[in-house]
This record gives sequence, structure tokens and C-alpha cells, in this order.
Amino acid sequence: MDWGTELWDQYDILDKHTQSGLDLVEKYVKFVKERTEIEQNYAKQLRNLTKKYSPKRGSKEEQECRFSNHQAFLDVLNEMNDYAGQRELIAENMMINICIELTKYLQDLKQERKMHLLDAKKAQQSLEGTYKQLDNSKKRFEREWREAEKATQNADKTDQDLNATKADVEKAKQQAHMRTHIAEECKNDYAAQLQKYNKEQNQFYFTDMPLIFNNLQDMDERRIKKMAQGYIQFSDTERQVMPIIGKCLEGITRAGTNVNERNDSVVLIEQHKSGFERPGDLEFEDYSQGINRASSDSSLGTPKGPLELLGKNKNKTFRLFNKKSKLPSSSLSPFSTPPTPSPANGPPSPKFGRDPLSYCLKEINKTVKPRISSFRTLKRTPVDTEGFTHLPPEQRRKRLQQKIDDISKELQKEMDQSEALGKMKDVYEKNPQMGDPASLAPQIAQTAQNMERLRGDLNKYESWLAEAGGRGDSIRYSTHSLNNNGAHNPSSPGALSDDTDPSHDIYTEFDDDFEVEELAAPIGQCTALYNFPGSSEGTISMQEGEVLSVVEEDKGDGWTRVRRNNGDEGYIPTSYATITLNK
Repeated sequence: MDWGTELWDQYDILDKHTQSGLDLVEKYVKFVKERTEIEQNYAKQLRNLTKKYSPKRGSKEEQECRFSNHQAFLDVLNEMNDYAGQRELIAENMMINICIELTKYLQDLKQERKMHLLDAKKAQQSLEGTYKQLDNSKKRFEREWREAEKATQNADKTDQDLNATKADVEKAKQQAHMRTHIAEECKNDYAAQLQKYNKEQNQFYFTDMPLIFNNLQDMDERRIKKMAQGYIQFSDTERQVMPIIGKCLEGITRAGTNVNERNDSVVLIEQHKSGFERPGDLEFEDYSQGINRASSDSSLGTPKGPLELLGKNKNKTFRLFNKKSKLPSSSLSPFSTPPTPSPANGPPSPKFGRDPLSYCLKEINKTVKPRISSFRTLKRTPVDTEGFTHLPPEQRRKRLQQKIDDISKELQKEMDQSEALGKMKDVYEKNPQMGDPASLAPQIAQTAQNMERLRGDLNKYESWLAEAGGRGDSIRYSTHSLNNNGAHNPSSPGALSDDTDPSHDIYTEFDDDFEVEELAAPIGQCTALYNFPGSSEGTISMQEGEVLSVVEEDKGDGWTRVRRNNGDEGYIPTSYATITLNK
């Protein structure tokens, strides 16, 4: 079925229908344009949002990205930024593939429709002109035929009139004959015009207009097909970026799953652990027998106390360290640090006596006063940042070990360069045409100086590390210091086997001592007061009530080395067990 056959008499309907189709194309183009504007604004707002919450370079937030939850949030921001890029890509593809293409196609359709309607108008005007000619010839034939009838009647009347002369009769007959002849000519002209009109009318209704209507039908069907493709393209444009958007969403999910609350706690401990010991218990001072101020240096510190320690006593014991309190000048020593939180299932809180203020003042006198002289010296002289003596013990050891690693890497580079220069010098000596061996002397000398300087720095920092406890007791600080992947620091036992570390010699003696300590006989027993998971490197798990053998006494860092009956050894918190030593 086609328009030329079924709708041959519906020109106005087809005119309106094709115009409404073009209006729909234009409306759809406007719709897609507004959609692209929405996508662009959405992408712009997303980018502004991610920029707003992204940490600035060198800011405190950027430094906190070492924690997994902060890094996960940064990953979320990056994924959202990529997601915004995909929304921009959707807007760009829609503008190019739909708006621009349909706009150009719409102009072609308007031009084609105008041409078809113009052809129809010309055919209509041609048929109307032929019909006017037919009507004129018909009216002329009618008029001449009436005149011929009148002339014939007048000739008959004159012929019957007795008073009319023969000349009058003859004249009337000639007039009637002339009029009849003219009427016959008009009749023939009318017949010719009628035949012509019928032919053109047949051509108009059966050939010309059906062809024009069919062309309009073909144009409209092509428009509809193009619109269907535009609808599909509208969906495909977004579907094409769905895999990448899915990856962005998967990245956000992966960022959430990568958050490790335990590792974040370990990172915070490794970053801010000072290594100072907590104040020991006070002994009873019997004033009835004279003042006997006993030292508490022999009391055992604990590596970690329970959270209840701060919760129950922070308003009573540590009120001295609040911002509103005024401390003696000696309490501002860099050797004192505030207490740190401890496991919730740890040992009970120590008892500080009836007067917390007196306890704190006495503790300050015992721990800080002996160091006042050195503190005053520090006030007069610049801080020794090279040896990191201004840092707490634990942080100092880490910084020294890091410095040793950096120097070792630089030394290895200089050694490689020295070896390369030596080989090049040998080549020049064997083949003088390739170069002058003397030209390498300055570089070789400079490399030797650099190596000598780096070796001196390495020895210096190794001695500082040994002085700071990097040898011997440092194992109890490093065995429970893990990074996020569960690997231990270079100062831990696992790192001592690295043959490529230039600082290996400093731990050789420690390895020998450690092996001897493993074979040492028990020096006592202990009973676990609390459960301890022993998840850190070098520690051992224990259950409440379990009895273990003590193979190494607490050195003052809060860790005691124990052994099970099956031979497993490791460190446990001293405060998590009751210890009985052999006498």
C-alpha cells in the first residue's frame, strides 16, 4: 500500500503529516541537546566535588593517606573523577552522533519536502490552466451555438415573410450559415480542449500526484528509520561507557574492601610510638623511720595497658597533662610523652595512691630532674637533627635505620659506577684509540671520595643505631612493628638475612646472640592473665590461664620472652601474665 494510490485525494493531510514528522526530528534534537547539557553540568559538578575534597599537596590530609581508610577515600575521589569523565564522553558522543547528524539530516529533509510540494503545486497549476481553457471553449461554444440558432430562426422567419425581398431572404440565410459554421468550429475546439483536459487530468491523478505522494512517503519512511536509529544511538551511547563506569564502581568497591582497620592502627602505632617507658609503681615511704625515697627504676613497664587505664583515670591521674594545667619547667622536657591507648582486654589499671598530684610531681622529679642539665644544654645549643636525638627512642631508631638504608643504596650506586669506570679504564688502556684513560681519573677520584664519605656516614649512623638500641634489645621493638603487607622492618629478625644490605654486619653479632638465647634454659614460669592473639611478627599467642616458661626477663620495654613445652618461643606483654622467676 502506498500513499499515491490510497491517499490520492489527501494532499492537505500528507502536507501536515510530513511537517509534523520534521517537527518531531527538531524536537528530538532539542531534547538530546538538553540531555547533553545536563550530562556536562553533572560531570562538571562531580569534578568540582572531587576537587573540593581532594587533599592539597603537602597538607595534613595528604600525609594521612598512609592509612588505608584515608587512601580508600582518595581512591573513591579518583574513581568519581573518572566517572565524571565518562559522563562528559556520553555528552560528547550524543552531541556528535545524534544532534549534529540529525540536524544536518533535517535540513536535507526540509529541502526534499519543499521540492516535492513544489512539483505537486506545479502539476496542480497546470491542470487548473487546462481546465480554464476547457471552460472558456465550452462557454464560447455555448454562446456561438445560441447565436447560430437565432440566425437560423431569423432566416426562416424572413423566408416566410411575404413583404421580405429576395435579397433580405438571401442575406438572412447567409448569416445563419455563417453562424452555424462558427458554432461548429467552437464545438470542435471545445471537444479538443475537453480531450486535452481529460488527458491531463488522468496524468495528474494517476501518474504525477501518485509519484509525488510516493516520494513523500519514501521521504517520511526514511525519516522514521533515521529517528529509530537516533533512539537506539541514544541508548547505545550510554551503554558503550557502561563497562568503564562499571570499572569505576568496582574500583570504589575495591577501595572499600581494601580498608584494613587493624593495619591502620598498626600504622598509627609505628608512626607515633615514642619508645619511652611508663612510670613505674611507687614504693611505700615510711616517714616514721625517716625519708626513704626509693627509686622505681627496677619496676617493670608494660608495653600496652588496657583502654580502661585512660577511661578510669584520665580525669584523676593525667589531669596534670591537660592544657589548662601549669607544669614545672622541668616537666616540659622532650623526654616525656603523654600515655598512649592500650588493648581493651589488657591488665587492670595500676594504683597511683591517694594523691595523684603528689604522685605525678614525684614521678617528674625522679624521671625528668636527672636530665634537666642535658635539657638546658639542648636549650642553649641547636637540636642535633643529624643523629635524630630530638626524636623519641622508637622514632629515632626508625629514622636511623631509614637513613642507613638510603646511604647503603647511594653507596651501592657509587660502587657500581666505580666498577664501570674501572672497566672503561681497562678498555681505554687496551685500546687507546677509543679514549684516554687519564680522562677518567677525575671521575674515579670523585667516585672514590664519595664512597669514602658514604662509608663514613654509614659507620656513623650504624654506631648511632647501636647506641639507640638497634642491636640487642631492638628486637623487642621491631618484632611487633609490621607494615600493611605483614612484612617486618629491616631491623626485625626477618630482615637480618638480606645479604645485599650493607648494614648486615651490624646485626651479625646480634644473630649469634639470638641463637644462643633460643637455647637458653628457662629462668622462671608465667601464667597468662588475659588472652593475647600474638598476631605480630616475633610474638606468641596465649590463652588465659596458660602456663609458659620464661626464657628472657623483661628488659624494661614491656615484653617478656616465653617458651611453650613444644618449643615455640616468642614475646608476650609482661602485664598480661603473672611472672615467677627462679631464685
